[in-house]
Amino acid sequence: MVNLFKTIHKKINGVIWSLLSTGIILLMLSVLIVWTDFMLRLIIGLFILIIAYIFLYGGYKLWALRKDIEDHFKF
Repeated sequence: MVNLFKTIHKKINGVIWSLLSTGIILLMLSVLIVWTDFMLRLIIGLFILIIAYIFLYGGYKLWALRKDIEDHFKF
């Protein structure tokens, strides 16, 4: 049971660090915004790509956590 909690703790820490690093990247991008049409479109496109990455990474982490729980309890 302790091994399960260590695994869950490691997975949650991975998600937290991923979200923090993505937040820092978004903050840097928001500071670097230039008010031209091309740069604004580029920044919006990058923002959408980052959001898509967050959803894909979050889904993968939840799938991996579910798999670890199933392996631990042998469902």
